[in-house]
Amino acid sequence: MVDKVRISVAMITYNGEAFLREQLVSILSQLGPADELVISDDGSTDGTLYVIEEFMGGNVPIRLLTGPGTGIKANVENALRHCKGKYIFLADQDDVWTPDKVKEVMQCFKTRKASLVIHDATVFSDNIELPFIESFFAFRHSGPGIIKNLWKNSYIGCCMAFRRELLDKALPIPAKIEMHDQWLGILNDFYYKKSYFYNRPLLHYRRHRENNSPMHHYIVLKMLRNRIVFLGYFIKRIL
Repeated sequence: MVDKVRISVAMITYNGEAFLREQLVSILSQLGPADELVISDDGSTDGTLYVIEEFMGGNVPIRLLTGPGTGIKANVENALRHCKGKYIFLADQDDVWTPDKVKEVMQCFKTRKASLVIHDATVFSDNIELPFIESFFAFRHSGPGIIKNLWKNSYIGCCMAFRRELLDKALPIPAKIEMHDQWLGILNDFYYKKSYFYNRPLLHYRRHRENNSPMHHYIVLKMLRNRIVFLGYFIKRIL
């Protein structure tokens, strides 16, 4: 029953064997029987599924789904559609959650009356103790607002959690937009106006050559094209 699940963590995986185990430990240590981890795997050919199976059958319910095999956004949507929790956390396969992430984010929901919480993160490559970016918020000049995040997105999915009501507005995720996290954040800003940017880093965000999402800026024409496409789908959704 949806009403009985407190937190759903929605994770997508694809050939993530190298770093997945560390991430699963950091997540599951903060959850309990009233929560769940929903993993949508998009056709991994390495040992990803074996790693996930090691953790199944424990204190925290884990549901492993077969992804649609049509890209990141569709795989995220598949995970989200199967989430039953009142609160939904997004998770990548290769980051590491800090020990108090869930506790602090849930406190933000309570004290700030937020509909979406996004927290800061450190960014590292090889050594988690030596981040090359101390604050993702400072790097991206992060903050709420539709115009601000349409022009320069500062919503990053792996740092986001939101109330499940947002799914009614956000799904389906348009296949032609660039980023699902921008879509979720801006729709929350429009409908609920309660996005809270929490300035504490509660995630170690891993950047390596296998990452699917780039941090560099696109060339100008592609940036403009992405914004125009996003705006078109956004207007269509809210009308």
